[in-house]
Amino acid sequence: MNKPDVIHKAMEELDTVVGKERLVQESDICSLNYLKSCIREAFRLHPYHAINAPRVAMEDTTVAGYLIPKDSHVIVSRIGLGKNPRVWPEPLEFRPERHLNDGVGVVVLAEPDLRFVTFGTGRRGCPGVSLGTSFTMLLFARLLQGFSWTKPPGAGTVSLQESPTSLALAAPLVLQAKPRLAAHLYMEN
Repeated sequence: MNKPDVIHKAMEELDTVVGKERLVQESDICSLNYLKSCIREAFRLHPYHAINAPRVAMEDTTVAGYLIPKDSHVIVSRIGLGKNPRVWPEPLEFRPERHLNDGVGVVVLAEPDLRFVTFGTGRRGCPGVSLGTSFTMLLFARLLQGFSWTKPPGAGTVSLQESPTSLALAAPLVLQAKPRLAAHLYMEN
């Protein structure tokens, strides 16, 4: 809501790829790269957990140039990864374009380079990456495709400030939704 140009681009992509005569389907996901980049950016800025579960190094190893001695307990800060200014220029700014890979290839929600954490990676990576991607994309895409979103009258900037004790929002997110598709599409599923 604070970036109307981003919403416009995402809705334009949906209207071009899917149209307004049917609801977005799982088969459309591979063609919705801008929407996926929006979700990646949201995951980067607002991870659903602050830290990963602790791990113990089974042998001496090097990660990102740092020596991790055998038997070290390693805790990864998801917040720190996603907001690292050495990796992300203007790390507090919501910029989905940074995930578009210069227009080359398909955007995926998983982050194998661990610049931030979406789904687990490596040998014990998340087995639900495909299902999680489908659910997340369909939910977001249908909310965006099906409704025009606005702030309530008199509302200023939408605050995404997190609670000091959790990653939940400090204040409720209140928006208004107006249907933007034909009425029969809301009855289909």
